[in-house]
Amino acid sequence: MPNTIPPASPTSSTGPLQLSLGPVLFYWTRQRYADFYREAADWPVEIITLGETVCSRRRDMKLDDWLGIGRELTQAGKQVVLASQTLIESEADLRDLRKLCDNGDFIVEANDQSALQRLSSAGLPFIAGAALNLYNPATLGVMARAGMKRWQAPVEMSQQDLAKLIHDCHQAGIPHPCEVFAYGHLPLAWSSRCFTARRHQTPKDRCKFVCQKYPEGLVLRSQESRDVFTLNGIQTLSSACQDLRHELTVMVDMGVSVARLSPRAEGMAEVVKAFDQARHGRLPTPDPLTLVDAEICDGYWYGRPGMDNTRTMTG
Repeated sequence: MPNTIPPASPTSSTGPLQLSLGPVLFYWTRQRYADFYREAADWPVEIITLGETVCSRRRDMKLDDWLGIGRELTQAGKQVVLASQTLIESEADLRDLRKLCDNGDFIVEANDQSALQRLSSAGLPFIAGAALNLYNPATLGVMARAGMKRWQAPVEMSQQDLAKLIHDCHQAGIPHPCEVFAYGHLPLAWSSRCFTARRHQTPKDRCKFVCQKYPEGLVLRSQESRDVFTLNGIQTLSSACQDLRHELTVMVDMGVSVARLSPRAEGMAEVVKAFDQARHGRLPTPDPLTLVDAEICDGYWYGRPGMDNTRTMTG
């Protein structure tokens, strides 16, 4: 389903698209994190983002643990980013955020205004996360002057709108790299309520960490028994996984620099391999519609409802 998109700016990057591994959105055990990143050190991704972005009650991993993993990944040749929490709810959250921003080793992905304020006031560079909702060149100009080095497109932004935004940014002298969420359950919303705890009829402050029972989230179905959302503590994600493998060449032409892959508990090595092959023009024929045991979607990319899968709709 092609769209008419503006050409990439002459100053935009035409080099190979980089792959990034986003932060783990689900609550895993300490051993599972360690095993996952030990494997990821050998995967063909250039950037790995670490940290807890969803819930401060997930305390298995401390900042020092993330820093230790980050140093090991750096030695393996990866660019490491530390991600901030998306919803800050308490003074304790703010204390942890200050420590994260002042870590002294790695650039931070700012996912809310608290992180943005802390980093910009300290004169520290940062990555602008998708949850900051950056939709126009004026806002991106403000972010660039504050210290932004790369920005993530909102997950619901269409290919056509993003192409125009990147083009307009270059015209305005804002050539900062853009990152697109290319694979995984789409982060849609955050709430002060914990939906997973509520499902277990447990108060949020006495949740007993029930979300750790669901390493890929808890599926929420409609009355028609259709999978609609994935519940992940206070976060709501799409039920289907966005899969933009077949759009990587288009992204490069648009001026996108980085494609983000959101970690899954199972099958992630296969996902990374498929995207690495796709960015080098090696898509299998016939190509399987799914990489792992999950429905896929790409609706937002084409300006349609996010849960749509245009590949099955068009043939």
